[in-house]
Amino acid sequence: MNKLRKKISTVTALALITSLCSIFPVVTSAAIPSSPANSTILGPNVYVFDSSMAAADIQGVANGIYGQQETNEFGGQRYAMLFKPGAYNVNFNVGYYTSVAGLGQNPGDVNINGGVNVNADWDNGNATRNFWRSIENLTITPAGGKTQFAVSQAAPMRRVHIKGGLDLFDFDSNWNAGWASGGYIADTIVDGAVLPASQQQFFARNSQWGSWANGVWNMVFVGDNNAPTGQFPDPPYTVVDKTPVMREKPYLYVNNAGQYQVFVPSLQTNTQGVTWANGSTPGQSLSIDQFYIAQPATATAAAINTALSQGKNLLFTPGVYHLNDTIRVQNANTVVLGIGMPTLVPDNGQVAMSVADVDGVKLAGLVFDAGPQNSISLLEVGPTGSAVNHAANPTSLHDLYFRTGGATAGKNDTALKINSNQVIGEHFWIWRADHGAGAGWTTNVSKNGLVVNGADVTIYGLFNEHHNEYQTLWNGNGGRVYFYQSEIPYDVPNQSSWMSKNGTVNGYASYKVADSVTSHEAWGVGVYSYFRDAAVKLNSAIEVPNVQGVKIHHMTSIWLSGMAGSEITHVINNIGGTVYANNPTTAMRQTVSEFAGTGAGDTTAPSTPSNLTAAAASSSQINLSWGASTDNVGVAGYDIYRNGAVVGSSVTTTYSDTGLAASTAYSYTVKAKDAAGNSSAASNTASATTQAGGGGTGAALDRTGWTATSTPSSGDPTSNLFDGNLATRWSAGAPMAAGQSLVIDMKAAQSFSKIVMDSTGSANDYARGYEVYVSNDGTSWGSAVATGTSTGAVVTVNFAAQNARYIKIVQTGTATSWWSIHELNVYGTSGGGGGTGTVYDRTGWTASSTPTSGDVASNLLDGSMATRWSTGTAMAPGQSLTVDMKAAKSISKLVMDSTGSDNDYARGYQVFVSNDGTNWGSAIASGAGTGPVVTVTFAAQNARYVKVVQTGTATSWWSIRELNLYS
Repeated sequence: MNKLRKKISTVTALALITSLCSIFPVVTSAAIPSSPANSTILGPNVYVFDSSMAAADIQGVANGIYGQQETNEFGGQRYAMLFKPGAYNVNFNVGYYTSVAGLGQNPGDVNINGGVNVNADWDNGNATRNFWRSIENLTITPAGGKTQFAVSQAAPMRRVHIKGGLDLFDFDSNWNAGWASGGYIADTIVDGAVLPASQQQFFARNSQWGSWANGVWNMVFVGDNNAPTGQFPDPPYTVVDKTPVMREKPYLYVNNAGQYQVFVPSLQTNTQGVTWANGSTPGQSLSIDQFYIAQPATATAAAINTALSQGKNLLFTPGVYHLNDTIRVQNANTVVLGIGMPTLVPDNGQVAMSVADVDGVKLAGLVFDAGPQNSISLLEVGPTGSAVNHAANPTSLHDLYFRTGGATAGKNDTALKINSNQVIGEHFWIWRADHGAGAGWTTNVSKNGLVVNGADVTIYGLFNEHHNEYQTLWNGNGGRVYFYQSEIPYDVPNQSSWMSKNGTVNGYASYKVADSVTSHEAWGVGVYSYFRDAAVKLNSAIEVPNVQGVKIHHMTSIWLSGMAGSEITHVINNIGGTVYANNPTTAMRQTVSEFAGTGAGDTTAPSTPSNLTAAAASSSQINLSWGASTDNVGVAGYDIYRNGAVVGSSVTTTYSDTGLAASTAYSYTVKAKDAAGNSSAASNTASATTQAGGGGTGAALDRTGWTATSTPSSGDPTSNLFDGNLATRWSAGAPMAAGQSLVIDMKAAQSFSKIVMDSTGSANDYARGYEVYVSNDGTSWGSAVATGTSTGAVVTVNFAAQNARYIKIVQTGTATSWWSIHELNVYGTSGGGGGTGTVYDRTGWTASSTPTSGDVASNLLDGSMATRWSTGTAMAPGQSLTVDMKAAKSISKLVMDSTGSDNDYARGYQVFVSNDGTNWGSAIASGAGTGPVVTVTFAAQNARYVKVVQTGTATSWWSIRELNLYS
């Protein structure tokens, strides 16, 4: 993090020096001493203290933990220090990945007489890296009268009563106020003064203090008592009198009988001040026996999912959890609570955690760390298309932190995706690492930090930084954000690599509200730049539609530092001045006090696409091209219709339709669409007939055991080419250039006449030109067996039948995007016998299942290996799924592909067919699965309906990513 230093007055500094010297303890590094405090049901990383323990012993543990964690920015150690009701004479500091909390029902039940502080001594007063720690649910009576809380992101203070003052910064060695970039305080009382000093920005909600001294760039107060006064932008205060809707974070405590409970606060509206001022916080208590207690040494994704499916809540204790499957929260009102910064890592490129579109789920206190394989997202709240109204009992998200890189070279498309409606979020830090392991423009790739598709989502305290494109992309109506802090990426290599709106606008706005949105409001939005590596420009820090329902209050853009010539040109929508240097002051900070949309919204449809043509490329592929449409705002893309039904979309003016039947006529139209959802009239109709079967129409070869190498080898691994998962990919790791190559070793000579390179999901990364070679020794390649150029995400190459072990594909084109392929398949020279026929086009097919509590059955047929159908419960005999092909077809093979949820294959199955969906007769096939791809062949049947019945049992769910039927 690169922040600017601010000095406070000499008089103030001298006064603070006097008090600070007597308040804050000097800690020497020492091993954590042995203690009975970490021998509870919460595991060895949780220390539970009671007031009968010797203060020196508690102090020794606290000092030992801090000595280990003070500088442990990317280490794997995690701790929680919990204090049972009582008084404690201790004075200690809080380091990385450490949570300190009282175990009383209210903050006054635990009193720390001495201090609980966060300083920045380890970095000479620079607190801009004081992340991932917390202080909650206790009272501090500070020695010398002050508590120090010099923090930046991911370091909340909640439900705390400070009987004194509060400083939000530290000094450097010259007694200047050091850098600080916080922060979040909620449900807290400070009896004395709060002194931010050099704190750049801070958010405070439902709290109070004796006084608040100052602000630097962006201070936001929501529902606070005694909020400071002043007119933005100087002082930089935004004050909202009441918090419109909130459910406070759940917390662990012990009742009067000494039993652990989790308290779940009630949903409240239009509140001001703390929830515990006049008695206990409203809510309900849950016994600890209603929770599965996860510990990193023993908890697995399978065990966690089994507990959740049985109706348990979930308590994560401190540690790092490596997951081989998605954690699925399916039941309404489930509580998932982390203590001590538990960190979830999806090792296989899956979503780390998903939440069903149900009422009242609470997620709190978790770190999501991107794994080495690319994940589509790290947390998904509600599946795509969620539509249920949850206003009476919304899902709430508290203290959730997302990290791409830093601790490990992780990558993801989106960190947090919110699809459900009425979700409440409070305190997110969504960070693509600017330092640490894997930090680099093409290594720790994260396209977006936050994507919101749900309606009426409210977020308090949103910190979102350094992602490759839009930091925040808000697609749902009715959104509200109270406080936004964002640094745009430091490491953009050049302007051409960072252009939005189809290459027409400099950079990607940090805060982007989609053009289709008609209502949105935000308060206190700050966007900062430090273009470290190139003279890059961002046109507008904030982009929103100019419609009457959109309002943004109190916006700030800051030039922290950067290459000469770099800048943020405007604050919002081409409004506001340019920031480009540290001096003069107006070159470093620009503000816009109010933006209120004035337009009625975009209702103009794009022009009709022209001159659509269709040409058969093979027996299974037809290529389309058309003339571009125009639009008053901009064309967002095109929808492609085959025989009247949508089969795909494109952001270019070409499309390749694949997986078609040989010698079959197809007709097409295309419609243009804009970001507001307006669609053009249909283009002219173009028809083509696929080529006759024969060479190149055989079945895809079995890729088991295949390997590949690439030049260059700096991108995603080549093993992703063969993993059956369109959510992963191989990539060159560098812009496309002639001479880049892939070599596939099939481990034995095979007869083949077609290869398909599928870049779906990275649609602009297809090879612009290619040559294909074959070899039996991997050394002698001869002449190319095929050459060509490509125009779309799926590249199909047909050639005369070859018999060889090795295939080499050489890139002959150039482009600024990487060359990447999600899946590569090689096809045999003939279709073979029964059960190896052509896969059917599933357009219009539907599916249903019993039970219906899991992921939706339509996912079986959506062509995406990133989605799946699941039972939502452990495998049991009698579970079933039924596919309606809408017309009778001749079938002789069924493939159920669970790749990506490899342990979820059917342990046993029976297959039935029917023409009316009622009369099923006897099973036409039965067997047992042994791996993620279950292939069932049988004598040819002619039927409309296919039913698969589970006959086995397993603790894991039965789930299938894609189901295909063959002629």
